Amino acid sequence: MAQKYGLPATSDFDAVRLLRAAGIDPFQKSVIMKLIGSGGASREDSAEAEHGSRALTVGASGDAVQLPQTIRPIKVPSTERRAEEAHLSEIQRIQRDLAKRRRRKSALLAARLFFFVGLPTLLAGWYYYVVATPLYATKAEFVIQQADPAGAQGMGGLLSGTQFATSQDSIAVQGYLQSRDAMMRLDEDKNFIAHFSQPQIDPIQRLAPDASREAAYKVFQRNVKIAYDPTEGIIKMEVVAADPQVSADFSQALIGYAEDQVDHLTQRLRADQMQGAREAYEQAEQAMLAAQRKVVDLQEQFKILSSEVEVSLITTQIGQLETQLSQDRLSLAQMESNATPNAARMEPLRRRIGTLEAEIATLRSRLTQGGEGGTSLAQVQSELLVAQADVQTRQLLLSQSLQSMETARTDANRQVRYLSVSVSPIPPDEATYPRAFENTMVALLVFAGIYLMVSMTAAILREQVSA
Repeated sequence: MAQKYGLPATSDFDAVRLLRAAGIDPFQKSVIMKLIGSGGASREDSAEAEHGSRALTVGASGDAVQLPQTIRPIKVPSTERRAEEAHLSEIQRIQRDLAKRRRRKSALLAARLFFFVGLPTLLAGWYYYVVATPLYATKAEFVIQQADPAGAQGMGGLLSGTQFATSQDSIAVQGYLQSRDAMMRLDEDKNFIAHFSQPQIDPIQRLAPDASREAAYKVFQRNVKIAYDPTEGIIKMEVVAADPQVSADFSQALIGYAEDQVDHLTQRLRADQMQGAREAYEQAEQAMLAAQRKVVDLQEQFKILSSEVEVSLITTQIGQLETQLSQDRLSLAQMESNATPNAARMEPLRRRIGTLEAEIATLRSRLTQGGEGGTSLAQVQSELLVAQADVQTRQLLLSQSLQSMETARTDANRQVRYLSVSVSPIPPDEATYPRAFENTMVALLVFAGIYLMVSMTAAILREQVSA
């Protein structure tokens, strides 16, 4: 309205002041209607006037009081503000580019994860769930025990009856059951290689008909698992096959091989313990027989059964002759004491005394001097006594050797080992392998780990090259 009347108003309040100073009431309805109805005013001026005539309606009785509003001048942004707005727009553009790059990288990472991790895991799961041949595992447990050595003392008595007494045998049996010899015996008895060469077994687990012995042994190691528990002394065995009954047959055959091995070890141990004792006994027996033969030879050579008997007989004869000689000497002395001795009676008595003395001398010479053979009875007695003492010594040594051999036999019997089956092999009624879910998860973890390692290595190499 102020512009209509050519008044230089800078605001609503200034326009009201100038109009009232000019004698025009800007809030009078007639003036407003006249202004609206006049055709000389342009549409633009009418809009500006209408905009300038906006007012607030105040009052409780319904009377409207219109108050002018201040016209805010158009503010032109400063150079700093424009620079800040340009910087903000550049930041927003960069953020949009980063978001696009993140989306592209996320898509590329997802594709790589699917190609290197997801797809191999899917293939592994497909193999385990669809292709893999179900295998049946038969489990068995047995222990190697030793006969109770009654009266065992020391450390042997402390360890007897425990798993430490047979740990070496258990380890030896475990090694034998995992050897190529056991695999060859199982193939000869139960056709192990032919079983795993059947066409119904999947190609990964199947053994080629013309496979080498090493390839068959790898299949044997994969399907026959032997474990020894040193804390309990139990050997645990798991045999896997494509048929439950075949798996149980394989397990029974391997237990039989273990029993044969235990018997072989026991027999070798007993033979080693008995060999020395038996040789010592045989040597003592031969020496005793030789000593007895020497005594017999001496008896035959000297024609004397017992030197002690011969000495006893000679000494008895000498004693009797000495008694007769003493009596004759007494008689002769009595005759000589007479005043007129009888010579006819004295002469035979003197000859008898001489004969007795000669006989006594002869008998005494037999004891200490050699006779026709040049060997005295004393020497004969000495040799016979030495030979007989040797015989007694050899008999004592023979008795000791026999006792040692019996002791060794008893100890060998105490060393007897035997195999006791605690868990018998029973054919399973459900397939044990493959464990599809567990194996698939393991494959996922393996492929994820490989991808992570390759990615980290590539990132490190890229950073080193760019640096």
